Amino acid sequence: MMKFNVAELDFMKQNAEGAVCLFTIKNPSFPDYRIATESGAMCCDIHPKYPYLIAIGLYDGNVIVYNLQVGTKEGPVYISHGVNGKHAECVWEIKWGPDMQDGEINFFSVSADGKVFNWVLMQNKLAITTIITLFLELDQVSGPDGSTLRLKGSGTCMVFHPHNQEIFLVGTEEGYIFKCSTAYSSKYLMTYHAHYLPVHRMDYNKFNSNIFASCSGDWRVKIWEDMRPEPLFIFDLGSSVGDVKWAPYSSTVFAAVTTEGKVFVFDLNVNKYKAICTQAIVSKRKNKLTRLAFNQKLPFIIVGDDKGTTITLKLSPNLRIKTKMGKKAGVVDPQLLESQKLDRLLSLVRELPEGETVKETVSTVASN
Repeated sequence: MMKFNVAELDFMKQNAEGAVCLFTIKNPSFPDYRIATESGAMCCDIHPKYPYLIAIGLYDGNVIVYNLQVGTKEGPVYISHGVNGKHAECVWEIKWGPDMQDGEINFFSVSADGKVFNWVLMQNKLAITTIITLFLELDQVSGPDGSTLRLKGSGTCMVFHPHNQEIFLVGTEEGYIFKCSTAYSSKYLMTYHAHYLPVHRMDYNKFNSNIFASCSGDWRVKIWEDMRPEPLFIFDLGSSVGDVKWAPYSSTVFAAVTTEGKVFVFDLNVNKYKAICTQAIVSKRKNKLTRLAFNQKLPFIIVGDDKGTTITLKLSPNLRIKTKMGKKAGVVDPQLLESQKLDRLLSLVRELPEGETVKETVSTVASN
């Protein structure tokens, strides 16, 4: 099942309605489900345990939940209400969380209003809790009547740690990445001064959860190690990068899409300095690529643009090479092989002479 949300990215020309379409690989030309929304659909997420539940974040700050077992004609089974029961600005990312101790189903959302909310599906309503407010680590500014104000960041994206669901990363319009915990509402575990322009997307490596990638409007994709303030690698793709994703089959392969309509596929084990495949998918004058996803089982990637078009691409064999075991190695777990391959690569960056910084070994690659 594939999911796509539709909203107008030109905020001066917002449509009154949006849509979420659910497709299957067998019939990619027509959606199995189409959900119409009263405001632009900015993001959505399908529950990993209950795939009939889909949470949707809207341009007007509301969130809604549909139950596909009930159908879409009856409308959402849950919807946020009231000024204090929604985000003040558009919802940029929405993620289902693990079931709570009492079994309640819940999800998280991040918005341009600088807040991360947790939503719990109660019997007949959504219960809302503020997880964290994204205050910037800057000096307070003077407000009216001699008061001082703390500046808030505008959240743009979030991703949860694959093994510790209390830990999550939040990207902001100001270029920061905050490492947060659901257990602390007023404290960051780490602040990354990541990019010069808004952070568009982040993704954890599938074989080493200490490694994650980020992309931004500053044209760059960066590879980070947990709790390390400087990136391990920097790649300049020549235009704003809308999305980045690690491959599910290789620890060193990731892909990114840009507003110039190009898809880049990197394999750090093959080339640490430039993409092993660059392909123009759409006209850069008409369409901007905004989203990318790997199929978890089949050798496909799916890309979406700002006009609501989706394209399915098949990866050529040289882009999906798995690590081979030596003849004398015996039976070795493929997951372990991939992890070891990435560790060998990262050791070249980690082992720096005393007094030398990571910045001096960062690899920057410009697109052709």
